[in-house]
Amino acid sequence: MAKVAFLLADVFEDSEFQQPYDAVRDAGHEAVVVGKESGKQVTGKKGSKVTIDKGSTDVRADEFDAVVVPGGYSPDKVRTDEASVAIARGVHEAGKPVAAICHAGWVLAEADIVRGRTVTSVASIRTDLKNAGATWVDQEVVEDGNLITSRTPDDLPAFCAALLKQLP
Repeated sequence: MAKVAFLLADVFEDSEFQQPYDAVRDAGHEAVVVGKESGKQVTGKKGSKVTIDKGSTDVRADEFDAVVVPGGYSPDKVRTDEASVAIARGVHEAGKPVAAICHAGWVLAEADIVRGRTVTSVASIRTDLKNAGATWVDQEVVEDGNLITSRTPDDLPAFCAALLKQLP
C-alpha cells in the first residue's frame, strides 16, 4: 500500500483535505499529514482541526509514494516552507503522483513542476500557473502524467478517483 503525504497549513479548505484523506485511508493506504511543525494543530477555513503528524524537515520525499496538496489559503503558507516544496518536487521528479486542488497550484508553481504541463486550478490563480509555464484549462480534473489537478470542492469525486487510480 502507498504512503501519501498531505502538505497542510492553517486555513486549508476543509473538504479538500478531508475527502482525499478519507479516500486514501479507506482504500487501505497510509495518509501522513506533513506541515511546518510536528504536533502543531492547524485549522481549516470552516473550523476543522488537524494535527500535523510529521514536520516537513523530519521527512524526505523518497519516503512517500504520492503527495496531496489541499486548497484554501493553506497553499500560500505551504509554498513558503522550503522543505514542503522540496517534498512535492522530489515526489514529482521520482515520477510519483502529485495531486493539487484549488489554490494548491501555488505549491506546484513554487516547486517549478508545472512548466510545460497542462493543469487546472481555481480560476483566480490561472495567471500564476501560466506565468510558471503551465497550460491552464478549465476542467474538472486534469491528469498530465503524474500531475493531478482540480479546481474546487465540486471536483472532489473526480480528483479522489484520479488520485486513487495512480497510487501503487
